[in-house]
Amino acid sequence: MKDILIITGGSKGIGEGVINTYVDNGFSVYAVARTINPDLSKRGVVQITFDLTKVDQIENVFEHIFSLIGENEPQKITLINNAGTLGQIGSLKDIDAVDISNTFNLNTIAPFICSSAFINLTKSWSASKTIINITSGAALKPYFGWSVYCSSKAAINMLTQTIALEQQEIENGVKALAIAPGVVDTDMQKQIRSSNEADFKDVQRFVNLKNEGGLNDVLNVGQQIFEMDHRKDIASGSVLRVEGKN
Repeated sequence: MKDILIITGGSKGIGEGVINTYVDNGFSVYAVARTINPDLSKRGVVQITFDLTKVDQIENVFEHIFSLIGENEPQKITLINNAGTLGQIGSLKDIDAVDISNTFNLNTIAPFICSSAFINLTKSWSASKTIINITSGAALKPYFGWSVYCSSKAAINMLTQTIALEQQEIENGVKALAIAPGVVDTDMQKQIRSSNEADFKDVQRFVNLKNEGGLNDVLNVGQQIFEMDHRKDIASGSVLRVEGKN
């Protein structure tokens, strides 16, 4: 049976770059996103349309995916928690309560539940199992106007490390990695560059990166994530960063 990738937020941006890399390397891919990418369907990617902010339904989605996979175990299965949002940019006092809740649901609560479901549904498998959480440099550094985003990604780093700790003594436990893709040419970067400087004081830095050709591209990011996923010398619980132009 082919090796398997399950990925959230796979219809565009970094997710699309990751999927194309894994498909090129012979993986069967199951992608969960709000929209369908026709080009990925042509490549044989199974796409499940779902809004991951509906966190109470995530376990059902994973049970459906594993019913599609069936009982034939692959040699390797990887979950990539990629779906995320910058959310509303601005001082915390100005951010809408609903936006705070939705951002944490997508960036933090969803990866927790996806990871839990993945661990439970593969616990009897002898396959090599990995969870990759897409994090950010903002998890380690505060940015003015990004309180919700920075905090939600910091939780992802700790999730990765605690999964690694909990799984280390389990026979054929799940390996967990957090990978920051760096500054990548995606729709999120467009949102950042369109920010008002009063809301996000570092906006000019990101405008300059775009103008100077300093943004990484999604295919390079996808290739590096694939390589990290397959490296035996990277310890579970590691927080890593994709090499880029900046």
